[in-house]
Amino acid sequence: MARYRFGVGEYKYFADPLPALVGELREHAYEPLAAIANRWEAALKTRVRHPADLAGLLAICARRGQRKPTPLLLRYLAAGYNCLHQDLYGDVVFPIQLTVLLSEPGKDFEGGEFLLVEQRPRAQSLGSVVHLGLGEAVIFATRHRPVAGARGHYRANMRHGVSRVLSGERYTLGIIFHNAA
Repeated sequence: MARYRFGVGEYKYFADPLPALVGELREHAYEPLAAIANRWEAALKTRVRHPADLAGLLAICARRGQRKPTPLLLRYLAAGYNCLHQDLYGDVVFPIQLTVLLSEPGKDFEGGEFLLVEQRPRAQSLGSVVHLGLGEAVIFATRHRPVAGARGHYRANMRHGVSRVLSGERYTLGIIFHNAA
C-alpha cells in the first residue's frame, strides 16, 4: 500500500478460482444488490442496467477486458490505515460493494474504524464511521449513490477507507463485484 501512497498495510487479491467461501459470498450477495443498484440507476436516470446474476456482470467485464477477480484480503498492523478511495478498476463498475471484518475490535486491534465520506455538491463533505464487530459486514457505494434533493435525485460521490490502527492487527475481506483489467 505505502509504495502507491494508498496507506500503510498489505492487501492481496484472490486469483481464480476464488476460495469457495469467498466465491459463494460474492455470488449470493450480488443478486439482491443488483436489484438495489438498478433502482439507483433509475433514480439517477442513467441507461445502465446491471445483470440479475454475477455471471452476467462478469461476462460484461470480460468483454471489456476486465478479467482479474477483485475480492481481496487486507491486513493492517499498528499505525496502518487505508486512505479514502474508490475501487474502480476499469470502465465496468458495479455501484455497490461490501467488506467483512475478520478481526475482533478491542481484542485483536484498537482503532482502525471503517470510514465513509460523502462528497456533496456545493457543500462540505460528510464523514461517517462504521463500527463493525467480528464477522460483521458493511455494504456501501463503490463510486456514488443517489440522494434525494429538491429537484429529484442527484449523484453524491462516495469514498471509503480505514482510520489508523492504534494497536494490534486488523484483517478484512473486501468483496468487489466487478473484475479488474
